[in-house]
Amino acid sequence: MARYTGPVCRQCRREGLKLYLKGERCYTEKCGVSRRGYAPGQHGKGRRSKTSEYGLQLREKQKARRTYGVLEAQFRNYFSEADRRKGITGENLLQILESRLDNVVYRMGFALSRPEARQMVKHGHFSVNGRKTTIPSFLVRPDDVVAVRENSRDKGRFKDLAELTKNQGNMEWLEVNRESLSGRVLRLPNRQEIDLPVAEHLIVELYSR
Repeated sequence: MARYTGPVCRQCRREGLKLYLKGERCYTEKCGVSRRGYAPGQHGKGRRSKTSEYGLQLREKQKARRTYGVLEAQFRNYFSEADRRKGITGENLLQILESRLDNVVYRMGFALSRPEARQMVKHGHFSVNGRKTTIPSFLVRPDDVVAVRENSRDKGRFKDLAELTKNQGNMEWLEVNRESLSGRVLRLPNRQEIDLPVAEHLIVELYSR
């Protein structure tokens, strides 16, 4: 499947904030946003004209899409699913994105970034309810148990997991056991628990045009 393979720091700089795509590097002075806090490209430092309403909506959509590493067609499918569900469409969309297995692995502190979590899932290091799962877009549900597979626990990447993920905060909607390298989804997160600086109502307006 197609995937963006360019410099990820350009994505953060384009959106004007840290999307935490480089893991530990994002917390250091080497972060691209910290070193060059302007948009990439020849005219990145130049003066910009006033952003249109459509431009604001597009930027919010791109910000969410790039944060979770989702391509355009898949993001649109997520929006269609969110629109079919009961409740507020924008919040439903963020709940769906948070329910992706690669995001849950990241939120549980088993990876330093979502791209790293996606790679680890693809390589077969995780199971859901005891079954090996290699699909990063797999949507977890309440009471699902996500765990590092037995064959992967002795590998160096997982031995120092607690130290490597010390910057990760605990999510109230997740129950994590670092000793057993497993976690359980207690429920889906509400909007206040999703620390994503995105105005989701602008995304709804964009797709409703």
